[in-house]
Amino acid sequence: MALTFGIEEEFLLTDPRTGLPTQVPGLAQALASGAADNFTSSAELLDAQVESSTRVCTDRHEAMEALLGFRTGLAAAAAAAGAAVAATGTAPLMPSTAAVFNDSERYQSMGILAGAVANEQYVNGTHVHVGIDSRESGVRVLNGLRPWLALLGALSANSPYWRGGDTSFASWRMVHYRRWSVQGCPPLFKDAEDYARRLAGLLATDVVPDAGHVGWAARLSEHFPTVEVRIADAQLQARDSVLLAVLVRALVATLASAANEGDAAAVPDPELLDVGLWQAARFGLGGNLLANHGGSIPAADHLAALLDYVSPALDASGDRDFALAGIARLLAAGTGAERQRAAVHSGGFTALADLYAETLTAE
Repeated sequence: MALTFGIEEEFLLTDPRTGLPTQVPGLAQALASGAADNFTSSAELLDAQVESSTRVCTDRHEAMEALLGFRTGLAAAAAAAGAAVAATGTAPLMPSTAAVFNDSERYQSMGILAGAVANEQYVNGTHVHVGIDSRESGVRVLNGLRPWLALLGALSANSPYWRGGDTSFASWRMVHYRRWSVQGCPPLFKDAEDYARRLAGLLATDVVPDAGHVGWAARLSEHFPTVEVRIADAQLQARDSVLLAVLVRALVATLASAANEGDAAAVPDPELLDVGLWQAARFGLGGNLLANHGGSIPAADHLAALLDYVSPALDASGDRDFALAGIARLLAAGTGAERQRAAVHSGGFTALADLYAETLTAE
């Protein structure tokens, strides 16, 4: 049986007149109270953000239904409040003043702790949770995920604009996140006990107040029996989020199997993995990426290696054709970053706002 999974998506609320982030008081709570059984809604760090979480899904069709259900409800609620919604990894435009934080005690404390980093945290991600049967299995998965995280970040790159300009990066969000206290690829762990020991060491400092501050690109969830992959930008369309999820699930299933227990040791050195994340953020699928055993290879070749590696798992879940079609689409039409640039080149930031509106509820 295929592993269960869930998807979290973060969205930015904007003023249709200015394109700047805006607050819609009570929107997240209203969406949460009216949520269907297949998703939930919650506030995020900033008042200009909203997050959705699917229910536990067994197949991609459930996930697609949940994502589209939330996105449709969010679009309608935002429009009724005179706001727009942008599914982008970073806010293309932002005010010169500090961001307004959600009034929860935790988020207020985060804002004080992180200072200027939090004051411009206009970034949104897509997180994929995949069920695991034990934390020992989860640690094996985390170790094996490390050389693939940059590729997952590259194929989900969707944040080229920041402060009104082109950053030259496919994912500026990945760069911005490097400024938080605990970021990047997770370290290599011996076992679940080692994971717990190192997490406890971080929590014993005065800059990591809880496990939610541990922002590794992949980690074990402290609330669910899952591995959580956090490398991806918010996605323009629901189908892009679902593509990411089926690939992550296939990777987790492959790595969790006993036959692949030895794969965790066959990874590049930590500094290479760190460089690989920067490389993926810079070029997306438009350049080279770090190969699993070092050196750079074309992104298309690395994608082919991934598909070959997880092929049995994709077959088992019935996702092979969907994954192949999705990868072919990204290679031909470009990632979200390339689509954003095409919109701006054709019609400026007005066309970019139109792209956000058109893709939000499109399958």
